[in-house]
Amino acid sequence: MSPELLRLVWNATLDSLYMVAVSGLLGTLFGAPLGIFLATSGKSELFAAPIANRVLGLLVNATRSTPFIILVVAIIPFTRAIVGTSIGTSAAIVPLTIAATPFIARIVEAAIREVDHGLIEASLAMGATPLQVVLKVLIPEALPGITLGLTLTVVTLLANSAMVGAVGGGGLGDLGIRYGYQRFMPEVMAIVVVVLIVLVQSVQSMGEALARKVNKRIRRD
Repeated sequence: MSPELLRLVWNATLDSLYMVAVSGLLGTLFGAPLGIFLATSGKSELFAAPIANRVLGLLVNATRSTPFIILVVAIIPFTRAIVGTSIGTSAAIVPLTIAATPFIARIVEAAIREVDHGLIEASLAMGATPLQVVLKVLIPEALPGITLGLTLTVVTLLANSAMVGAVGGGGLGDLGIRYGYQRFMPEVMAIVVVVLIVLVQSVQSMGEALARKVNKRIRRD
């Protein structure tokens, strides 16, 4: 492979990492509080608001059930309004973030709901406020599950960032389509696949290691 193609692969990899990093960060900033609210706002829960919980749950489910490629096309006007264009890496961040937010919300919600309810009752009995229970009990106890869930989110974002290349989103997917498919260069397609596999494996390994590190139960054992 020529130095020019290697440079293209390198730049495409950086573009993909940029899209995943920014959308993952934004998705976490939006999705984590939403997941915490969904986990604590049911009937008789810490921040009881069952109607709001139900409405937000429906919105989350509707967004999650929309195929990503359809979501990308459907929100093109919104993407243009946010970044001024519907193509390129910056434009791809918008649908990636919208797809990641409900995914992360459900992951955080599930991790928090797995926390032993007895810990919540004990904390409230000792005079803790609902906010203190969330910050000092629920989040620390759910952190290993949240970490693994965020790892899965990043892996999904890597796959989606490659998919968005089909509509001019840039990154590895765009490189594979333009050179590997349209210009009949199978070696480019092969190296794109290899790079994606390496990235996914690296993210998975780091996420699992971090989850073990923050797992209090393992440290206590």
